[in-house]
Amino acid sequence: MKEAEVRRLLAANLLCVFSIILSAVVPASFWDGFTVFGTHLAWLCICSVCVSTLNIILHLVLKPNLSPKRSSFAHKISRFLKCCIYFFMSCILFHAIIVLYGAPLIESVTETFLFAVLLSTFTTLQCLCMLGPNIQAWIRVFSKNGATSIWESSLQITTMCSILGAWFGAFPIPLDWDRPWQVWPISCSLGATFGYMAGLIIAPLWIHWNRKQLTYKSR
Repeated sequence: MKEAEVRRLLAANLLCVFSIILSAVVPASFWDGFTVFGTHLAWLCICSVCVSTLNIILHLVLKPNLSPKRSSFAHKISRFLKCCIYFFMSCILFHAIIVLYGAPLIESVTETFLFAVLLSTFTTLQCLCMLGPNIQAWIRVFSKNGATSIWESSLQITTMCSILGAWFGAFPIPLDWDRPWQVWPISCSLGATFGYMAGLIIAPLWIHWNRKQLTYKSR
């Protein structure tokens, strides 16, 4: 494992963290009354767009899982359309799972769906950028000892941290504290966001710490 590759991963992850911070700070400079709590739905959209855009750009620039095979333009278009369909299906699936876990079914549909979009951005989009619309590759990566590169190890960590963060973020909602951040889905989306940011920072540090034990085999 090359130290330069770990440093590239760390730099890319820190850029993603910085983009989330900017999504909360920059709009307030030209949007009167903008706050993460007060205009939460707008922030969900802005954060999802910022993270998605940056991840796609980083993937195109760094090319962490570049395939040696050259593909035709038609194949690239087909792959892009499949990625869009997979992402939309992920949003629907996350929406359904969130409702099954207790979110309002009819009320707050917009809030729930935008939260599902945020979760898909933190999880599914990463898989699509790294692995493409290949379900078998997804299953391999998230199986035991399935990662074949530090980028896939980072994908595992950030995905799990995002989901766990969203889950832990639901704990304060039923408490009778009457806080503005207890309104659905603020605490869950903030939990997912902080979990994602924590995963981005933890992943390269964990990989660097365990670099002697990690042995990646191409599959």
